[in-house]
Amino acid sequence: MYLAHFGLKEPPFSITPDTDFFCSTRAAQEALNTLLIAVHSGEGFIKISGEVGTGKTLLCRKLMLSLGPQVQVAYIPNPYLEPMALFLELAVELGLELTPTETQSQHQLLRALTTRLIGIVSDQRRVVVCLDEAQAMPIETLEALRLLTNIETEKRKLLQVIIFGQPELNDKLDHPSIRQLKQRITFDYHLGGMSAQEVDSYVAHRLRVAGFAGDRLFTPLALWQLRRSSRCVPRLVNILAHKALLSAYGKGNPHVGLLDVLAAARDTASLGRSRWTSQRLLLAALTLGTAGAIGWSLRP
Repeated sequence: MYLAHFGLKEPPFSITPDTDFFCSTRAAQEALNTLLIAVHSGEGFIKISGEVGTGKTLLCRKLMLSLGPQVQVAYIPNPYLEPMALFLELAVELGLELTPTETQSQHQLLRALTTRLIGIVSDQRRVVVCLDEAQAMPIETLEALRLLTNIETEKRKLLQVIIFGQPELNDKLDHPSIRQLKQRITFDYHLGGMSAQEVDSYVAHRLRVAGFAGDRLFTPLALWQLRRSSRCVPRLVNILAHKALLSAYGKGNPHVGLLDVLAAARDTASLGRSRWTSQRLLLAALTLGTAGAIGWSLRP
């Protein structure tokens, strides 16, 4: 790996949702503030949507760390579950020990869940359920989740639900059978990509967290191409920056240059063929320009 070569303590551009690398871009910070306000105001349903790679899972984990001990969090990363399976998963997350009857009877399971929720609320704590990848959730499970949020005391809901999903989630919520769920979403935020200026700060932030103590690792042209190739999507920035570091390391270079980012883009299928074609034209132009400059300097 390139860590020692560039003076890093850990990989700076891993795509795993490590909250140590959370960067307060405008969209990420607005979304986090929206979630914190919604949770503390006791709203029932909250929705965060965003394209693939915009940082929804990292935002979810950052939220869970920010809530504190007064909030009991149930995190369900894969909600592609039937209603009964979702209730069982929720029971496990809430630390509920179930009897054999409760694991087989939905009625008994819901009674046990209600008792557990009342106990948590009696301890002056909130219950927040975070569902990631909610666009994969069956419609009947979404409806069952809505019915679960009907459990309440005279003063407050017994649990709040935050659903994180790709834009397809919006289409699913338009289904007539769950229109009541859509009406209950009181906070809704769409998480977009970064601005061009934020990409530079994002790269510098992740390098700094990873232990880089130098002045600049990516050249200005490399950053320009990184913004262009990634379309300012955080996950694509991570993928391309990691591959560009590998490219520079393989050459023994102390900095990441334009050609390293172009090589990374060529090696990344998710960018699409048309995008790589335009980058190949740019590379060819740069190569011809360099060759022309060398030829001119060698003229008698």
